[in-house]
Amino acid sequence: MDGTLDTSGVPAPLSVTTDLHAAHESAPISRIVAEVAATFPGERITLGEMAEFFGDRAFGLLILLLCLPSLLPGMASVFGTPMLILGVQMGMGRRNPKLPGFIARQSVKRTDLLRLATASSKWISKIERYVKPRPGWFTSAAGDKLVGWITVYVAIMLILPGPGTNGPPAFGNIVMALGVVEADNRTIGLGVALSIAGCAFATAVLGFICWLAIQALGWVI
Repeated sequence: MDGTLDTSGVPAPLSVTTDLHAAHESAPISRIVAEVAATFPGERITLGEMAEFFGDRAFGLLILLLCLPSLLPGMASVFGTPMLILGVQMGMGRRNPKLPGFIARQSVKRTDLLRLATASSKWISKIERYVKPRPGWFTSAAGDKLVGWITVYVAIMLILPGPGTNGPPAFGNIVMALGVVEADNRTIGLGVALSIAGCAFATAVLGFICWLAIQALGWVI
């Protein structure tokens, strides 16, 4: 992803067959990303198109795709708002995301999406080797809601500016989203722990910055 979201296009009508959904519901993430890129041959693919294509796995996959650029400096705030909306909907118990028009029309480059399934993202394939369906509390409806609200917390940390505060929460959320996609209770639990730790670190840094600002203001006044 290049950090720019094009809002000029309107999501194209989509007709995905039941067989296609059944085929990708259990497919590895890298293969699903490749399928999406092949299904939409245009230069850019809208978030609305991806949400409809991903079906029941839309929350996890969209959060994953939005979180990856957040590991890069200066990119987090661009993708924080869509993540925030997805997190709220997931936290409220929705099974499929319903994106507002201005979010659904936002798009990513098809070439950037393809990189997630090729050489530049081999680490995803490596992680997938250890991620597999494992039922448990975190894969339940209550677990989904917890993941949603933690995603909201992560999104807020990504939106707020702070030195070094984007990477730790984003990494934890990526692990958590991988677990959601593959219904892996163990991976979700690990991601929850990493996300909470990352958000606690980011909150502490931002709180310290605010304290310094208040102290500096007091010295000036």
